[in-house]
Formats: sequence, C-alpha cells, structure tokens
Amino acid sequence: MSLNKEIALRLCVPGDEEALALLGAATFLETFAGLLSGPDILTHCRVQHAAKQYAAWLADAKYRLCLAELKGAPVGFVVLSPPDLPVAVTQDDIELKRIYLLHRFQGGGLGRRLLEWSAAEARSLGKKRLLLGVKADNTAALAFYDRVGFVRIGERTFLVGAMLCDDYLLSLTL
Repeated sequence: MSLNKEIALRLCVPGDEEALALLGAATFLETFAGLLSGPDILTHCRVQHAAKQYAAWLADAKYRLCLAELKGAPVGFVVLSPPDLPVAVTQDDIELKRIYLLHRFQGGGLGRRLLEWSAAEARSLGKKRLLLGVKADNTAALAFYDRVGFVRIGERTFLVGAMLCDDYLLSLTL
C-alpha cells in the first residue's frame, strides 16, 4: 500500500490551530531555508503561522481548512479563503491561500488530493474559480500548478519578514 493511501484528509475544527501553526512554519522553513534570509523566515513564521492566525480562520465561516494526517500526525494542509489578491475578483472566486506539504510527502499524489479536495469544497460553496499566489521562483510549485491546469493572471510583491518577494497569481476554472 502506498503511503499516500494511508494519509487521511479531514476538515479542520477549532483545536487544530496548534498543529496547523507547527506544520505551516515547518513547511515554510523547509521550503525556503537557504533561499531567503533566516531572520526574515523566522519573522514570517512567527506572524503568518501563529496559532492565533489559524484559530481566527477556523472561527470564520468564510474559511475552509483541510488537514492531511498520517497516523494522527499532520503532514499537509490547505486553506481556502475569500480572495485577497490584487486581481479582479467576483463572488464566484475563492483563494487557495495555503497548500502546504512536508517535503517527504510531495510527489506521491497528496498535493493533487489536497487540490481536488479544495476544488470540490469550492464547488460546494458555489465557486467557479480557484485563485492563488506562488513565489515566482518556486519552480516545483509552478510546475505542479501548470500540470493541473492553472494559468497565470498577474503578479504581486509580498513581504517575508522585511524581504520583498515576487509572486505569480494563478487561476483555475472549476
């Protein structure tokens, strides 16, 4: 049996914020250590991956979060949210704010499962387009999004700590 089949997906509930914060910071650090400045990564993780941030999203009915677990240990997650991107959006849009997996669980189909969960959840909410931002030089993520049908619709800059980074904005029609 492949490891991917042993991984369970479930809708997050209040109380999951600590696991989400830990996993969010771990995957961000794992992905960008050595590529971005250490102090900037740590500042970003303290703010953007604080348990209180995830708790606020879990308490907001406009957000949907899904956790991927292996034997009860978190290995990945997604966050769907109202769009907060510098592109024209409509009520038919939803943002895939986060899709994070620990590195050792990438490449086995779990990212696709999380994306499929996100698309199904978005459709159940009446949404017709999934939007996201991805670091412009994150070639692995860009290749994944290209394979599953996302198209580039814009760009933005964002801060990681005090470091300004470039993002591509992508869209997938559902």
